[in-house]
Amino acid sequence: MKIKKIDFPQKSVLAKDQKDFDYVDSFAGEVMNSKSDIDISEVGKAFFISGPQWGKKMFAFRNKVVGLFGLKTGADPDKTQAADHFQCEVGERMGIFTVFEKTENEIILGEDDKHLDFRVSLLLDKIQDDKTEKALTISTTVKFHNWLGILYFLPVRPFHRLIVPAMLKNVIGKLEAR
Repeated sequence: MKIKKIDFPQKSVLAKDQKDFDYVDSFAGEVMNSKSDIDISEVGKAFFISGPQWGKKMFAFRNKVVGLFGLKTGADPDKTQAADHFQCEVGERMGIFTVFEKTENEIILGEDDKHLDFRVSLLLDKIQDDKTEKALTISTTVKFHNWLGILYFLPVRPFHRLIVPAMLKNVIGKLEAR
C-alpha cells in the first residue's frame, strides 16, 4: 500500500479557508474495498485506533510537556473501547479532538487552543468511476495565534510528517480488513 504526500484536496470543506492557515499538509492512499461502501463514521473510528505504538508514547510525552505551557492535553481513554461508542457526530469529543464538521465523505476533527488551532480532515473520495477503490486523504491545517504556538509546532512538525502516513496506512488496513 503506497501512501503519498499530495496537494491539499480542493474537495475538502477546509479548502475555502486554506489561505488562512499557517501550515497545511495532506497524505493520501488507496482503499480497496470490494465488499461494500465504507461509511465515513467507520473512517473516523478507525482513525482513533490506528496510531502506531511509538506515536502513542510520543503523544503521552507531548501531553506531559504541553500541559506545562497551558495547552490542552485531553484525556487518553482506552481508544479501542471508546471508539466503539464514538459516533463521529458534530460536537462529539475523543481525546483532544472535537468533531467540527461531518459530511457524507469527510470528517473534520480538531481543537481550538489559545496558542494554535488545528484541523484534521479525513476525506474519503472515489477514484474516478471505480466502485471498489477509493482514496483516503488525511489533511492537517494549523493556525498559529502567537509565538508559543509556533514554538510548540517546531518540534512537532517533523514527527507529524512521520506519524500521519503511518496512521493513514493503518486506517486503510483496518478498513480493508473489515
